[in-house]
Parts: sequence; structure tokens; C-alpha cells
Amino acid sequence: MGKKSACQYTNPNHDRVQSFPVRRNSGSPPAPMTKHILILSVFIVASCGLAYELIAGALSSYLLGDSIFQFSTIIGCYLFAMGVGAHVSKYVKDEDVLGRFIDIELAVGLIGGMSAALLFLTFSWMGAPFRTMLYVLVFMIGAFVGTEVPLVMRALNARQTSFSELVSRVLTFDYLGALAVSVLFPLVLAPQLGLVRTGFLFGMFNVGVALWTIHAFRRELANAGSRVLRASAVMFALVCGFAASDQLVYWGEHSIVGDNIVYSTSTPYQRILITKWKDDLRLYINGNLQFSSRDEYRYHEALVHPALQTLPWARSVVILGGGDGLALREVLRYPNIRQVTLVDLDPAMTRAFSQREELVRLNQGSLSDPRVTVINTDAALWLQQTDQVFDAAIIDLPDPSSFALGKLYSVPIYSILKKRVSANGLVAVQSTSPYFAPHAFWTIDATLREAGFKTSPYHLYVPSFGEWGFIMASPQAPYTPPAQYALPMRYLNGDTTREMFSFPPDMKKLDMPPNRLNTQSLVHEFESDWRRVIR
Repeated sequence: MGKKSACQYTNPNHDRVQSFPVRRNSGSPPAPMTKHILILSVFIVASCGLAYELIAGALSSYLLGDSIFQFSTIIGCYLFAMGVGAHVSKYVKDEDVLGRFIDIELAVGLIGGMSAALLFLTFSWMGAPFRTMLYVLVFMIGAFVGTEVPLVMRALNARQTSFSELVSRVLTFDYLGALAVSVLFPLVLAPQLGLVRTGFLFGMFNVGVALWTIHAFRRELANAGSRVLRASAVMFALVCGFAASDQLVYWGEHSIVGDNIVYSTSTPYQRILITKWKDDLRLYINGNLQFSSRDEYRYHEALVHPALQTLPWARSVVILGGGDGLALREVLRYPNIRQVTLVDLDPAMTRAFSQREELVRLNQGSLSDPRVTVINTDAALWLQQTDQVFDAAIIDLPDPSSFALGKLYSVPIYSILKKRVSANGLVAVQSTSPYFAPHAFWTIDATLREAGFKTSPYHLYVPSFGEWGFIMASPQAPYTPPAQYALPMRYLNGDTTREMFSFPPDMKKLDMPPNRLNTQSLVHEFESDWRRVIR
């Protein structure tokens, strides 16, 4: 046995430093095939480990919002657990390294592979234990992943691989595995397979590594036959889960919304779900209700018509968000409107609402109107790049529940928007609930005023949402609500409009600071407001 010396290895996934013994090369090198199998295993296990971390972060962001908080806490928990796993790996005896590596691959494959399904069903059926289950699973997966690379390095070292080759190859393939998944996850895996099926797929990769290792080192392993049986049983369970992923997701989502699901898809940006019960169609984004077809007319009439009724000269309108085409439907009722630009981030949204029969009936085919130009891009980037000036702007964006959305309600974006609206034009902004989220509502009002707009807040009751709020913003002249409407309305008239612009004492104005990009106070206010409601 050669002389031992200590070297340090830094896992690129967690920046933890681990000491382990390295034997000097004192004999013939290992068979190339077994060495290549172990090196390739590093690539696969690194890919799987990062995939489970991304799945947990994305799923918790979908279900809980506040993506920065979710990813930060999950990464922190995961890296700490990897450090624990790396520490524990030193207690594995040299003669047990390959056996323990195989056992860990089976464990992380089973737990990691099922993690997305377990989390989703926990949220759907039990709700409250979701956070506990999330961090327990993240810690368990991280601890197992933290033991994998040290064990592979010890296995290579025991086979007299030189120190320089050991470190360079392991680090290279560890980084390459992480890079491959970080690129594939948002572009292919999440949108094409979905989070649940992606979890099962990477679980199968881990079990495949275990089976591959058993086959390659069967002469060195004790109880190789029983290990094959265990690995086969885990693989069978994961394959069944992969095949049943759609049904599992359907059960989970059905238990949340309670209605029949007629359309669902995961995109790089969000989870879109459309349900139907009798004559009621409902749209959910990341589990949050966006509209009910039974009362959406109240919301969209209030969003669009108080502005356009007072602008009979208007010819062009821009809509930010509103990929369902419902606000667009109301805009197109005005014969004086000749050109509408709708900017919505997600092509899956506008595609569904321009192609599916029941959705096209709801928006009256607005997305296919020849006066309409649909642009699928980030609204903030588009505002910065365009030089068009519009007579009116309708802002129908989702609530500021994340920093990606919160930026669209910030002083810089509203300042750019002011340049894109004519001096005598109007901007109508969806502004969450002044009753349930008053701090968020009045923060949006303060932000518009900071950007140079004159504001006129208003509200109405929408049965599906409760009390909901909007803000009319004018670049120059003060706004006067219309006393009547030229078009027939289902909800609006002079009396209801006058009531909308009057706030009762329990929705009085709050003095709030504007929402700036570097602090994103609006997102924090929004989360705090709704957290108080849930309690």
C-alpha cells in the first residue's frame, strides 16, 4: 500500500471543502472501461442533483410565489445538506465504497425521482405540511448527493488513478453535468415534460447508474444479485410514476380547483390551467385564479371602458398582459379603434386562447382580429425597445407576487410607459385588491404618481375575487369618469361608475412609498397583505 496524503476537493455545487486520502499511483492503472464508467457516473449524478434542486425551486415558486425567497432557501438547505453528506461519506469503509455508492444511487433516485409528485400531491391534498415536506425532501436529497462524488473519487483512488487525472476529470464532468441540466431544464425539460415527469426521469437516471455500476463491478460486489433486484424494483416504480405523471398531476390539480380540467400546460414561465364546471370556465396561473367566465365581464368592463369611453378620438391601444383576449374583446367593441398591440410574455397563453373553441367563444375571437398585433415578449423589454406612441394603455398583468412581475409595476417601467402614451391619453392599471391588499394597492398608486402620472384609483366587487382595484393614470390632464356609456354594458352605468371612484373608510388611502427596482417593496407588501388574509 502506497503512502497516503491528504488533498482537498471542492464540489462546485456547494463550495464545501472536503479532505480525503489519496493513494499515490504504485501499480498498473485500472481497466479503462471501469474507470470511464465511474467518471461518466459523475456527469450523470451531477445532472440529477441539480435537476432535483431546480424542480424543488420551480415547484415551490409556482405554488408559493416569491421565487427569490424560494430558490434562496432551497439552495441554502440543499448546499448545507450536501456538506453534511460529504462529511458523513468519510465514515464509509474503503471496502464498502462501491456498495454504498450503489445504495445511495437507489435512495436518491427513489426520493429525488418522486419528490415533485410528493410535493405536488402534498400541496393539493394537505396544504399546510407542504413547506415541511419541501425542506425535508431537499435536505435528504442534498445529503445523499453530497456523498456521491466523494465516494466516486475514493473508488477511483483505490484503483490507483493518478491525482491529477482524478481531480481534473471529476471536476470537469461534475461541471459539465450541471451545465447540461441548467440549459435543458428551462428550455426543454420543464416546458415539454413538466416538473413531475422530469423528476421521475432523473430518478431513472440515478437507478441506471446503480445498475450500470453493479454490472461493471459485479465480481467485486457482495450480494450483487440482491442489489439488482432492489434496483429493478425502484426502476419499475419510477417508470410507473413517469407513465402516470399526467394522471397524478390531474388528481392534484383537480383537488385544488375542484372542477374538470379542460386544458393544462407547463411553460418556461408558468403553469396554465383551465377548468370547466357547467357553464363556468376558469383560468388559473400557478394555482391562482385569473378569471371566472361567470363574472369576468365586471372586471374587464371596469378595466377598459372608463378609459376608452372618455377617449372617442383614440385610434391605437396597447395592452400589456391580457393574453386571454378578454380585455382585448372589450377594446375592439369601439369602432374608432384601428390598431391594438397586445404584449404577453407566454405564447402558450395566446395560442390557447386563439385556438381552443370554448376559449375563442369567450373572447369572441379577439386575438384573430385583423386590427390586432400579438407580441410574445417581456413587456418591460418591449417598452424599452419600441418607439410607438399609443392613445391608451390597458395594463392587465398578473398580481405582483414575484420580483419578475414586480418590476413591471416599478417607477422606471411606468416612466417609460408615460413616454409611450399620448399626452391626452389614459392608462388603466389592474392593481390588486384595495381591501385585501391595501398596502400593495396604494404602493402601485404611489409608484404611478412618482413616475409623473396623475392618478384616479377606483374599485368594484367581482364575486370570484371579492373587492378589486384599478388605477386610472393620466400623463397630464386630470381624469373625469364618464357619466354614461355609448356602448351597452352588463355592469357599468353612470351610477356604478360613480360608486367605483368613491372609497369607503375601510379602504381609505394609505401613504406608501413607490416601488423601485432595487428594493421591490411592492412584492413584499403584496405578500404581507395576503398572508394576513390567509391567517
